[in-house]
Amino acid sequence: MVPMSVAEVAQAVGGRLIGGDGLGKPATSALSDSRQVCEGSVFVAIKGERVDGHDFVAGLADRGAVAAIVDHEVPDAGLPQVVVENTVAALGQLAKHNIARRRAMDGDFDIIGLTGSVGKTTTKDLLAALLGTLGSTVAPVGSFNNEIGLPLTALKVNEATRFFVAEMGANHLGEIAGLTRIAPPDTAVVLKVGVAHLGEFGSRERIAQAKSEIVTGLVPTGTAVLNADDEHIVPMAALAPADVLWFGLEGTSETGEQAANANKVYADHIDADSADHARFTLHTPDGAAVPVHLGIPGRHNTMNALAAATVAWHYGMKTEAIAAGLSAQRTISPHRMAISTVERDSACFTLIDDSFNANPDSMKAGLDGLKAWRPADNGTPWRIAVLGGMLELGGDESELHRQVGAYAASLDLDAIIAVGSAADQHLDELAQALAEGAEGTGGSERTAGSGTQGSGSCDTLVSWVHGTDQADALVTRLAKEHGDCVVLLKGSHASGLSALAQCWTTKN
Repeated sequence: MVPMSVAEVAQAVGGRLIGGDGLGKPATSALSDSRQVCEGSVFVAIKGERVDGHDFVAGLADRGAVAAIVDHEVPDAGLPQVVVENTVAALGQLAKHNIARRRAMDGDFDIIGLTGSVGKTTTKDLLAALLGTLGSTVAPVGSFNNEIGLPLTALKVNEATRFFVAEMGANHLGEIAGLTRIAPPDTAVVLKVGVAHLGEFGSRERIAQAKSEIVTGLVPTGTAVLNADDEHIVPMAALAPADVLWFGLEGTSETGEQAANANKVYADHIDADSADHARFTLHTPDGAAVPVHLGIPGRHNTMNALAAATVAWHYGMKTEAIAAGLSAQRTISPHRMAISTVERDSACFTLIDDSFNANPDSMKAGLDGLKAWRPADNGTPWRIAVLGGMLELGGDESELHRQVGAYAASLDLDAIIAVGSAADQHLDELAQALAEGAEGTGGSERTAGSGTQGSGSCDTLVSWVHGTDQADALVTRLAKEHGDCVVLLKGSHASGLSALAQCWTTKN
């Protein structure tokens, strides 16, 4: 955060300052987690579903806090309070002021906004690593991409920041537009228009409309970086206020004649190694062609890497350096195609943890990664897909789950485990639909409670279980029975699979 007085903080958020005159220590950070308060912090008290930040205001002065932003005065707080009507809105206003302060200072400063139905966080991680070699870069931790997460990250921008990578998500129309008013992008990246949050938007066209808000939110001289292979993204070029750069795969462009121009970063000669790390030749508009071997797994991450490469090239990074950076980056945010070895109860298996969240597009990409996985000896592993429900897909959610189940079965995996919940009927029904889709292609093995009944004639075992404890037991049993197992975890956060991954890797 650019240092400012408490009085300036109050003015920026339109609040009423009480308990201090603003002439004390400067504010140097702002946060909403009282556990992170340190010297110079402004604490923003947010009332959540389970916790009210106002309950933690008293005593923060002893830990160095210089002020608290509140929606009502907290008695005996012991520090200046800025009283506002809505603390979440005030958080956004303070972040907007902080960005304006940085723009008014000497030195180059650019905001890169990115959005898409899938790939935002992975692309953000790759982009932060690449731009970090060019200058001090601020990027969110995990998926801080909403009306709270983005402002909190924007408030980490200070006088030394060169780049701010702003991930922007949306659950409804107008949300991304609001985020761009806080942090107007100099460069806007649109990755993909899929069916995530289809239940909220109603159609893919309305999802595209929401994603396009990042382009219309560009500064007047801003550059749009668009996926040339997505028919819903290509028309967004007409909304760009200035230059447009494209990224995509050679020969699959939806841009027609535009694909042949000098503004496209693309990949060809694409394959993957035995651990599903993509390999390809990276082409940039200056004519360079350099081989890349991605350090992170997932052949589908080729497109995410191309998006990051396009932005890095736009800001002057040489193609050879981009290729080296993409190869060197081996860690990304948790629960995204993270590879580890799990040992428990005399069982041992390789885990592909892609459990952060899920929608039909990312589910299929994860399944493709499982299918492509090969052990170091290049043998054939026993593949298990552990799949949870996908939320916010609207009225077609059951059919979309059946389609994903059928897709999983079409890959000739050895086992498909659909994980529901004994305590949540909706999640259990979604898991049932996954299993039904898989059974339409292969055989079936139904698991109820802790028991297993029957099996089909096909080699693929299809199981519907009613909680992560049952999934844990079944995977452990199968790993004991079959050597060299590889297990994919993929599902929406509510499915509990990320907690299962945490359990496996923590005990490992």
